[in-house]
Amino acid sequence: MAAVFIHLSDIHFGQEKNGGLLFVNEDAKRRLLDDAAQEIAKLGRNASGVIVTGDIAYSAKREEYVKAGEWLDQLAKRIGCSRLHIQMVPGNHDIDRGAITPFVNMLLEQIRQQGDSALDILLDDEGPREALYGRFAAYRDFSSGYGCDLDVGGVYSADWAVELAPGRLVRFVRLNSALICSRNDEEGKLILGARQRVFEPVSGEEMVVLLHHPLNWLQDSDHAARYFKSRARVVISGHEHFPALNIESVEDDCALLMLAAGATAPDGINDRYTYKYNILEFDWDEATDALAVTINPRTWNFEMTRFERDTAFLEGKPDRIVLGSPNFRRRTRPPASMQNEMEESPQVQPVANPYTGSREVDLSMSEDVRLIRLRFFRDLPEEHRRRILVELGAIPADLTDRLDHTIEQRFFTKLIAQGAGDKLSAAIDAVIHELNQGGIE
Repeated sequence: MAAVFIHLSDIHFGQEKNGGLLFVNEDAKRRLLDDAAQEIAKLGRNASGVIVTGDIAYSAKREEYVKAGEWLDQLAKRIGCSRLHIQMVPGNHDIDRGAITPFVNMLLEQIRQQGDSALDILLDDEGPREALYGRFAAYRDFSSGYGCDLDVGGVYSADWAVELAPGRLVRFVRLNSALICSRNDEEGKLILGARQRVFEPVSGEEMVVLLHHPLNWLQDSDHAARYFKSRARVVISGHEHFPALNIESVEDDCALLMLAAGATAPDGINDRYTYKYNILEFDWDEATDALAVTINPRTWNFEMTRFERDTAFLEGKPDRIVLGSPNFRRRTRPPASMQNEMEESPQVQPVANPYTGSREVDLSMSEDVRLIRLRFFRDLPEEHRRRILVELGAIPADLTDRLDHTIEQRFFTKLIAQGAGDKLSAAIDAVIHELNQGGIE
């Protein structure tokens, strides 16, 4: 059974500089909700999740992510998926440019000049490393609520998968292509780094790579392309605001699909750039034992002020693209009869990272606890999260040190392990009520 995802990129919450543009963009976002709901309804099943390939915000401020969270909640509800099943990677606009101090800028320039060697040294040093990741402060709160944490060791995240048939899974690999972004980035100057480029193949699983920048923005694009071609079946990116599709034959019975997204809310609307998003279906092609991807590209019709199918985008390619899938063939083929036992709407599930063995998403965490985590990190400002940690005895009231993101997560996990989930939930409710009533700033 196919797993269906809404794919968004470059939503840019907070980009509008005048009220008129805000009204126009918000109208387009509401029409996207309507269009996605209608298209999913035509399929006769709920969506499995949402994919966002970066630039959720425009200036990486908390208030922009608050608006993004509210809108994504509406989208998840309209397409029938859990709001926990939203995956994301950061883009250059998910960096707080105010946090790029002269020291940080010096580190970034050194990495750009020296490449992997300088990046590796920095990632192994906790102080400079946190200066690098501190630029993502608001994004980290937002994304960690969804279980899409940034790995501060510079390693890729691959902790979500969906089963299409018994023994046939799609695993999503999340990369941070914005790791060394600065204020003004040049094409071809960014770096993924070896720790992200090298991801472990798993028998029976085909990889879908999510990143913000297309390969042409990377210094190490040739190295990244080798791993993508040999170990991934699909690479999805954003950033350039204009969609593109390329299917590359890697070798016999092995292919790679490269999908560059258009912008959900581009910086400007003109003849070339407009509102776009995709509906993607991943399913198992039984005849060839391969991964099949069906693309329904959606674009804005100016005359009718609504979304419709982008008929020109596929350029004669079939809607359903079957990709040679060697990782599927490395595992025993499932009997056809077992396919009928799959659920009607396959759901994204947390799994262990096959390379590190770590679990960015705690596999023992129930859905109720994951919802508490979403509300704690996504919906509460840092000072109010700290207040709750003090009230529940996780940290002393006289602690003056700032809690970095990783340590804060450890305290949250400790409270859950101690059985304080209900108390956490009640405390979150109380703070949100006060915020909504204007009782606290």
